[in-house]
Amino acid sequence: MQSLWMLVASFLFSIMGVCVKLASDTYSTSEIVAYRGAIGMLMIFILIRVQGGSLRTSMPGHHLWRGAIGVLALWLWFYSISRLSLAMAVTLNYMSPVWIGFFLFTTAWFKTGHDGNGTRRIEWGLVGAVTLGFVGVILLLRPSMHADQMLGGMVALISGMLAALAYMQVRQMGLMGEPEYRVVFYFSATCAVAGVLGALLTGGLSDHSLASGWHPHKLKGLLLLLVIGVTAASAQMAMTRAYRLGNTLVVANLQYVGIVFSSIWDVMLWHDQLGWLSWCGIAVILSSGLIATFYNSRNKSALPNDPIASE
Repeated sequence: MQSLWMLVASFLFSIMGVCVKLASDTYSTSEIVAYRGAIGMLMIFILIRVQGGSLRTSMPGHHLWRGAIGVLALWLWFYSISRLSLAMAVTLNYMSPVWIGFFLFTTAWFKTGHDGNGTRRIEWGLVGAVTLGFVGVILLLRPSMHADQMLGGMVALISGMLAALAYMQVRQMGLMGEPEYRVVFYFSATCAVAGVLGALLTGGLSDHSLASGWHPHKLKGLLLLLVIGVTAASAQMAMTRAYRLGNTLVVANLQYVGIVFSSIWDVMLWHDQLGWLSWCGIAVILSSGLIATFYNSRNKSALPNDPIASE
């Protein structure tokens, strides 16, 4: 049940994505990243003061590593959107759960022993569920890539891989006892610093006229930035809790549901029409999440020493 926090995170991230898309008509990528981080910092700081928490941490290196990887993944993600169709960029970026499955599979393969039959203990059902989820993403988005989009495609692929590393770092910090609010606060701080530096030095990675400098605010823009910051921080809290308390591959697989939420927003706000293949993709994504959850619940007690099952 703790893995279901990823559903909350995915829904909030989908709202953030809508606001980012709307705000990109007014602000550069660097500005959005900076304001997202600053608002998130303020929100988490208030939460810490109310609950009596502390920002003192015994693992500054872990926070620096998580922040650097997470911000780089975020920046590459926005860059790939400017170079690719949205469908291709989203598909490649959402390979992060597949990367997590690959990393966990590789670690388990080399570190675990063998069972009584001489075979390695790998939880193939969860790995298969993650793969099934990615098949659903492809059915839903049906991406296509041209030769001149190869660079953007590689950037999106790397973004998804870095995001997977960041999620696994979040998991490790949670297991070491670092609370969610502290992980989110320092990541928001990294976003704010990186966004400000980006606006001052490069002006962002977008190719349009808003690619440099700081831009004046209007009420609509301020509201969009506020929602981006609040939903991003809240989603990060939910995601961090999911990775700390839930099963890693189940949580990663439930991330695919964010595609479903985004597709619904497209239909409601921009009146995009979903074909039958898209609806099949949605069904496959939801099914993969249910399969992963059921498989983990059935096998966790049977395979207590399995390194993937115990994640």
